[in-house]
Amino acid sequence: MKSSRLLSILLLLQTGGRTTAARLAEELGVSVRTVYRDVEALHAAGVPLYGDAGHRGGYQLLPGSRTRLTGLFAPEAEALVLAGMPGAAEGLGLGPHFADARLKLRAALPAALREHVDRLAARFHIDAPGWYDEGDEVPFLPEVADAVRAGRVLEVRYRRWKEPTDVDRRLEPYGLVLKAGRWYLIAGPGPRTYRVDQILALTVTDDEAAIPADFDLAAHWRASRSDFHRRLHRGEAVVRISARGAARLTGAAARALADTGVPEPDGWTRAVLPVESPEHAHDTFLGLGAEVEVLAPEDLRDRIASTVRTLARRYDS
Repeated sequence: MKSSRLLSILLLLQTGGRTTAARLAEELGVSVRTVYRDVEALHAAGVPLYGDAGHRGGYQLLPGSRTRLTGLFAPEAEALVLAGMPGAAEGLGLGPHFADARLKLRAALPAALREHVDRLAARFHIDAPGWYDEGDEVPFLPEVADAVRAGRVLEVRYRRWKEPTDVDRRLEPYGLVLKAGRWYLIAGPGPRTYRVDQILALTVTDDEAAIPADFDLAAHWRASRSDFHRRLHRGEAVVRISARGAARLTGAAARALADTGVPEPDGWTRAVLPVESPEHAHDTFLGLGAEVEVLAPEDLRDRIASTVRTLARRYDS
């Protein structure tokens, strides 16, 4: 929609300063010729916009010129409302600021659109932790968030899973990630990932964190998540599984069933499923009870059979 694109050009120039037509075209996903036509339309509408030619040229608003957020369309306002759920802001110690910002955004909307997003906000609620997770206590999250914003080095006492469990670390905070209701700190040296709820003590120093100029938090997290999944499933199991058992599979196991499953005459399906470890696979397949039969590897099959015999003796006595 052209009107939306014209407003986007104004906002890009307002926040980014002098910008070339090529850069505007890239941001908006249109041709440079379209940007030229849009700029002419803004000129005709009296927008105080000018351009300079040459290598250092580009378009720029006259100093002091600004636009207000009065051109939001309904889907854009909805996106802002739904992206701004209060839970994360509260955890970061920004609850009052979030409420103020939301109030200002609401006041900038036309009356009809304001009523629309109010109804929308009343229809959606985000509760990130799982059903069997009451949520972690994260007492140092506001301090960690402050250090991330200020770029200050942290000295922490941290609890890890291997011995020695409690260790002292000097961390340069690169960023925070909220994943499935749990906060993670990405910090140098490394960088490495730390669960914020496992920080036992914390001091924010006056030392400035040296964050690499090319560090991209989102890209780093995507790469770390992919690496985690590659390391998580270190083996495979050949199984026969009933329709009822198949319906209980989730995640990688469900995807593998869809990719490798071969229906058998009795209504069961033979498939190759990924497994994390012998211990985890043993517990997982036992949890499916009589709805699954492990065919390979042999040691996993033998281990499950041994457990079943022990259970049978226990319940027969």
